[in-house]
Amino acid sequence: MSETTTLEGLKDAMEGTEAAAPVSTPDANAVPAVQKLDKFGRAYATGKRKNAVARVWIKPGSGRIKINGRDLEVYFARPVLRMILNQPLVVAARENQYDITATVTGGGLSGQAGAIRHGLSRALTYYEPELRGVLKKEGFLTRDSRVVERKKYGKAKARRSFQFSKR
Repeated sequence: MSETTTLEGLKDAMEGTEAAAPVSTPDANAVPAVQKLDKFGRAYATGKRKNAVARVWIKPGSGRIKINGRDLEVYFARPVLRMILNQPLVVAARENQYDITATVTGGGLSGQAGAIRHGLSRALTYYEPELRGVLKKEGFLTRDSRVVERKKYGKAKARRSFQFSKR
């Protein structure tokens, strides 16, 4: 084997071995994203927040949202909770394109709205895998793990002490 000491010699030596090292692209090993639909053509996902758990189904439609059999405006009377629920659709520019059905249990209204938002974001990525990057960047696919701190013994609440009395 001859040694090459110049760049020209290296170039000449490499011309003879064109297929020496196959070039691997990062996309060559990646698994293509596929839709995950049930037999009715719906995407299903579970969302969680605090103590609330939401089961969410989406399918193409006119934008009708049903939660536990009731309309969105009836179930979530506060506009803030409706806004939380619609955030993934607004970010993905898919407002009024999907019919959403959700069942949610546990927790309060705020936790339930967050659980539905989490489930809706996941269901959108199952129906349209190319939306994953947009929703992940906004943080909608991450489960918010903050929960209420437990009460400690000798305390009035988790951290609050009983009122101190000198006498």
